[in-house]
Amino acid sequence: MAETLTQFFQSLGLSNEAVIFIISMLPVVELRGGIIMAALLGMKWYVAVPLCILGNLLPIPFVLKFIRRFLDFLKKSKFLKRIIEWFENRTQNKGKNIQNGWLAGLILFVGIPLPGTGAWTGSLAADLFHIDFKKSMLAVVLGVLIAAAIVTVICYGFPAIASKVF
Repeated sequence: MAETLTQFFQSLGLSNEAVIFIISMLPVVELRGGIIMAALLGMKWYVAVPLCILGNLLPIPFVLKFIRRFLDFLKKSKFLKRIIEWFENRTQNKGKNIQNGWLAGLILFVGIPLPGTGAWTGSLAADLFHIDFKKSMLAVVLGVLIAAAIVTVICYGFPAIASKVF
């Protein structure tokens, strides 16, 4: 998916830096896809990672502020209302176990690079658990930084990163 997006954006004449920034903004692929594509494009990690982090975080304040309104709008459809309410109830029931440790739980949810996790879904979860904006942003930012570190080490290797950091 990220490769197809990359080819599309490159066909528009965008630079590799702009491509990975945009890919990192998108739900589902997010920063993980951006860093992977940067590595495949031969970009230096220390150029790619900050762009991917910024790209991933740019939409998050808007997601946190407007996701509730968007879900409420979708609930006006009889078909979508049942699906969204099922999802909200399921998420709230599953999340009862982590509500006491919401900060660590949300950070790990965003930070562990697994399918279905990330800044977008972490923001949705924060809304469903009624976590305030500032605390949600803190957890998402910390989670994105953890995800960036994990994916960067996987894609670029620890020795390459350590030689520039240490």
